[in-house]
Amino acid sequence: MTTYNELAGLRVNYLGSDPTLNSGNEGQVWYNSTSGTLKALVQIKSWSSGGNMGTARYSLAGCGTQNLALAFGGANDPSPAHIASTEEYSGYTWAAGGNLATARRRLAGAGIQTAGLAIGGAVAPGNTATNATEEYDGSTWGPGGNMGTARFGLAGCGTQTAGLAFGSGSPGNATEEYDGSTWTAGGNLNTARSLLAAAGTQTSALGFGGYITTSTESYNGTSWTTVNSLNTGKYNTAGAGTQAAALNFGGFTPAVRTGETEEWDGTNWSISSASLSTATSNLAGAGSRSAGLEFGGNNPTTATAVTQEYNSTIFSPATGAWASGGNLSTARRVIGSAGTQTAGLGFGGYTTSVAGVASTEEYDGSTWSPGGNLGQARWGLGGCGTQTAGLGFGGRSDPVAINLANTESYNGTSWSPQANMGTARQEPIPATSGTQTAALASAGITAPGGVINLTEEYDGTSWSPGGNLNNSRYRGAGAGTQTAGLVFGGDVDPGSTAATEEYDGSTWTAGGNLVSSNFGLAGCGLQTAALAFGGNTGSVTAITQTYDGSSWTSVPPMSTARFLLGGAGTQTVGLAFGGLTATANTAATEEWSGPQTTATASTLTTS
Repeated sequence: MTTYNELAGLRVNYLGSDPTLNSGNEGQVWYNSTSGTLKALVQIKSWSSGGNMGTARYSLAGCGTQNLALAFGGANDPSPAHIASTEEYSGYTWAAGGNLATARRRLAGAGIQTAGLAIGGAVAPGNTATNATEEYDGSTWGPGGNMGTARFGLAGCGTQTAGLAFGSGSPGNATEEYDGSTWTAGGNLNTARSLLAAAGTQTSALGFGGYITTSTESYNGTSWTTVNSLNTGKYNTAGAGTQAAALNFGGFTPAVRTGETEEWDGTNWSISSASLSTATSNLAGAGSRSAGLEFGGNNPTTATAVTQEYNSTIFSPATGAWASGGNLSTARRVIGSAGTQTAGLGFGGYTTSVAGVASTEEYDGSTWSPGGNLGQARWGLGGCGTQTAGLGFGGRSDPVAINLANTESYNGTSWSPQANMGTARQEPIPATSGTQTAALASAGITAPGGVINLTEEYDGTSWSPGGNLNNSRYRGAGAGTQTAGLVFGGDVDPGSTAATEEYDGSTWTAGGNLVSSNFGLAGCGLQTAALAFGGNTGSVTAITQTYDGSSWTSVPPMSTARFLLGGAGTQTVGLAFGGLTATANTAATEEWSGPQTTATASTLTTS
């Protein structure tokens, strides 16, 4: 039999604990003798859709992070040829901010969402270069110090009080440094260029691409040094990140629009396995190498409002994998769920033809089959328990749009009415929090639409008040038991949250945040060993995470991105079913197999 040593030319490392994981050791294989598991490291890279801007535009500028970005200026021919409007991104949607005093295109940006910098650009009439600088305080733009040289097609980076501007059509190599009030000359670029991209800070910057070059240069606060080039020459391109970890995407190469993405590791550029969904030029960027953001641009020949988020996640495949299971008979979303991977229960939900349904389906580990109908058709309900002792509660009844307090119990054949909850609500934190006789229902929406933090506990006979969540939310997920519960993610109106809370039977306390804000996700497992999957992070996602009682860790994603789905099982043996993809309800089922830690060191022979 061929061994790993023969295949890779390396022996498997035998370690007492996992090494520090980074992209530099991608592909590494090791054996953890403490947990008895064989592990490896890979990296998942992808672009996914975010919320569209309110105004389609190109030749705009941007700054900030993936979840707190700023977009300003630009153009949208034939009118307006120059745009003054500003938009702020929450990681989910764009909202209008204060207008620039001077509409402009082909400008540069720097700073953060609450302290932005708009630098130079072309103004009307005739696309005349300007040296004007404006400063943003989170709501209003005010005048800053003028640059020494009017220019457009330049790049910018840094902060509002320590900004950097360089390049342009003329002079193409000039650099200027900003101290919050005054611009002063810095060291010249070695390669004069315009329409380039930037990353980093005033004293640790990176400039790359431009008309028409692959050249990359690094700045130390005094002078520029030529470093290793981009793989593809491009201009009207965008960038994000730092001098040691940058991202480049989109642009012309040299006359063809591209969606190519390149990653910089401080020494070399490498072409990412992920490309923009549509080749785009004259776009703007924000964020980091591992969490980037692109918005606006020409896509393909007209101005676009499209936003996309880049995520590069490192994980060990030994932390689990998803496999396809049998489809539900009826595609549906906001479905009630309970049970295990080999004895799952899905009930109620929202279909494309009928809003709230009463049908129940039972899963045996490979196939879904009909179960007894709910007494009350509904969607957005909570659920917990097992396939033969399940509980469904709350939800919404359509078409009359009534929030429900109804509770029903399932015996494996039929549903029976039980005592109502104290507060009617829809989309409570879905359980797997508890059992048929010791359940937990938290948060949700009440009539006429208020988001609540109320918790109720069920003892098999009646509901009683529990401790309130610290954060009101709905469309979140849950796990655990009545006395050791867990809730995470959800909508908070406006926006979504990454917050996690832990319940001890009376009080909720803060836990570790999800990797990103997420709503419409599903969960299962225990308070100290939970699984979260799917949801919407600004776009529909397949992301999967595990919780150890203090922090969340990214693990391999599902095959089908979806939100408002059902979930059941444990952290190591989970079940995902139904939900809403970017376009339609789905019947897809996936089975999660997590790492098994019962092996001993003797399971692997090393030499």
